[in-house]
Amino acid sequence: MDLPSFLWLWRIAAWSMGLSLLAYLLLALTGIWMFRTRALQQERPSWLRPLHYLIGWCMVSLVLLLLLIGIIGTLGHFGSLGQSSHLSAGLLVVVLVLLSSGSALQIGARNPWPRRIHIGTNLALLVGFIWVSLTGWSVVQKYLP
Repeated sequence: MDLPSFLWLWRIAAWSMGLSLLAYLLLALTGIWMFRTRALQQERPSWLRPLHYLIGWCMVSLVLLLLLIGIIGTLGHFGSLGQSSHLSAGLLVVVLVLLSSGSALQIGARNPWPRRIHIGTNLALLVGFIWVSLTGWSVVQKYLP
């Protein structure tokens, strides 16, 4: 396909990645706030956990949208996948985001062990986001004239 027809796709990807990183930052802040209130045995605002979940679902949606855009864009431009390590980085981020969200849904007063998985996965996700951002920059250079 002709490159200019893909410019709208790359714009969506750029916005989605930026919003994913913003969501990750907001999730970290609200997560630390929830952890702090629990550790200090303070009362948590009633809106904090639903906000954390809402931002999390937005991030999951954005990351899945990025996966779809990456597959469509790469197949459309190159005709096959696996043109760079960006595919591995992206798939790692998708798996980590899904593992994080899945473990978050399992956390409860009687079931605290998924919290460790959730927090550990989110720390690994920081490395994944850095890797996918760095490899994504090299992919962007291939598409720009």
